[in-house]
Amino acid sequence: MSQPQDTAPVRAGEELPLDRLRDALRGQVAGDVAALEVRQFPGGFSNLTYLLRAGDHEYVLRRAPLGPVAKGAHDMAREFRLLERVSPVFPAAPRPALLVEDEAVLGAPFYLMERRRGVVVRSRLPDAYAANPDAPRQLSEALVDTLAALHAVDISAAGLSELGRPEGFNTRQVSGWAGRWRRARDLLQGSGDLPPPAELRDELVIAWLEAHTPPESAHTLVHNDFKLDNLMFAETDPAHVTALLDWEMTTVGDPLADLGLSLTYWTMPEQPGGARSRVGAAASDQGFLTREEFLARYAGRSGRDVSNVAWYEVLGHFKLAVIVLQIFARYRAGQTTDPRFAPLAAQAKWLIGEAWRRIAADAGGEAAFQPTDE
Repeated sequence: MSQPQDTAPVRAGEELPLDRLRDALRGQVAGDVAALEVRQFPGGFSNLTYLLRAGDHEYVLRRAPLGPVAKGAHDMAREFRLLERVSPVFPAAPRPALLVEDEAVLGAPFYLMERRRGVVVRSRLPDAYAANPDAPRQLSEALVDTLAALHAVDISAAGLSELGRPEGFNTRQVSGWAGRWRRARDLLQGSGDLPPPAELRDELVIAWLEAHTPPESAHTLVHNDFKLDNLMFAETDPAHVTALLDWEMTTVGDPLADLGLSLTYWTMPEQPGGARSRVGAAASDQGFLTREEFLARYAGRSGRDVSNVAWYEVLGHFKLAVIVLQIFARYRAGQTTDPRFAPLAAQAKWLIGEAWRRIAADAGGEAAFQPTDE
């Protein structure tokens, strides 16, 4: 049987105990569990995601990363139950199939969901779309339209109103991510992986976010990691989204937080350590939407005021800095040996610098903000 092009052999150290997995799945899912085969989706940096083949049935398995994880993070049971409610009202959300909370099986809770097929677009236009001159714009518009559609989901009708605490969402975003940043930074104290605080300017970014925190623009579903390569597109139609993936951090909050993070990804050039630029960055000459076109389409589709998007973009840069520094701290502590994580401290530093430059360029300049000791 040919192997799917979007998967790879399981990375060393991330293998699954197949006998225990077969026992847990037997009688719980359709397919020939005795003939279970496992491949890995290699693209993610956080949760581990596998393709399971049980005869003529396929499933996607998700579990938390190896090693200790932050309290409340990588909650597979929460993600499973969220998809149970979202998938009936939002077609791009995959349907969950089975939740296994017994840690004795894989060492952590995990769940299975349906396998969706499509093209994932990362740093270049895939070969499948090379002959379509309109593909860049179609991909761009489908991305923005899916974001607007997500934010239009009726959370009350879907039973999602209690998913998060929307009041005070933006304030908690800043305090929560600041706490995670400081904990990860402190774990690296004295390692030489980060520059001194005066050069890093991380606390200045935090202080600016705190001083300029806006009230929520609305209360909607917020994916919290909405980016092009978390979507799958039909192989023959770049205007059609077949799936939105990675629902781990989804909550109810300010939809502009999603917009700011999406723009952060969309405009991101090449980073230290060889991280490839995003397909939208400086690619308007190839037909992709510019940042301004992205904003205008979202505003038109959603009817939302996006004039204060700079604050949300700064938050987006900061959140990404936190995520990559947390991963690097796990790598430095030897909790994972994936070599892709080695450059992440440099990328976290770069993202903090980008956040400060965005403050200077889009939010009034460095001189416009003088933090106090209060």
